[in-house]
Amino acid sequence: MNPQLKKYYLVLIASLVFSFAIQITLSAMGVHPMISIGVVIAIFLILPFMMRRRYMNSMRGYGGDSGTGGGFFGMNSSGTGVRYVCLVCSNKHKGGTCPRCGSKMQRADF
Repeated sequence: MNPQLKKYYLVLIASLVFSFAIQITLSAMGVHPMISIGVVIAIFLILPFMMRRRYMNSMRGYGGDSGTGGGFFGMNSSGTGVRYVCLVCSNKHKGGTCPRCGSKMQRADF
């Protein structure tokens, strides 16, 4: 198993235990149960987002093109980006219009 994934699960379980401790403490202090449940849910949801942002910021320095990538699945694995195929003359190109025939009719080729 990936060491980063192990660390993620460990922190997730620790945040769950911490959330239960906060809920028990708040209920012992006489706080309304809905407020304590809201605090627990907020902690349990915000902590993984903060961890993922931190991980993605640490990974930003690796890989040749640090300006591209990101998104939901991480960095682009091919590194070339999206290429287009002209529907008129079947020319492969990168831009908006075909450099061979000038047509704007194209399809994406991943």
